[in-house]
Amino acid sequence: MESNRQRKVAQIIQEDFAELFRKQAAESKQSFLVSVSDVKVTADLSIAKIYLSIFPQEFRASIMKEIEENKTQYRNFIGQKMGKQVRIIPQLSFYLDTALDDVEKLEKELRGEGDNPVL
Repeated sequence: MESNRQRKVAQIIQEDFAELFRKQAAESKQSFLVSVSDVKVTADLSIAKIYLSIFPQEFRASIMKEIEENKTQYRNFIGQKMGKQVRIIPQLSFYLDTALDDVEKLEKELRGEGDNPVL
């Protein structure tokens, strides 16, 4: 069960990264959207798992690669934002959230538009 502290830290991380990714997308020459769908923080606040939704799909691999390559800078960014609120700045792990894709795929199959129509 998540503590209030975990929820607060996760919320701060989610809001700060949402704003950062929004700015990066606005400054980019390409048209894409990166949203922070969820953040889970371990009980000791040492690791933050950040789940991202990236649209359109063709940008996912390149954006995730870029995020992984810049993980240190992202940790420094979050450290500057929340350094006075926590003793340890969490290690960041980024994951692609495909929940919306799964829902869309399921809806298509239910409508009979998928590869294997439901009988």
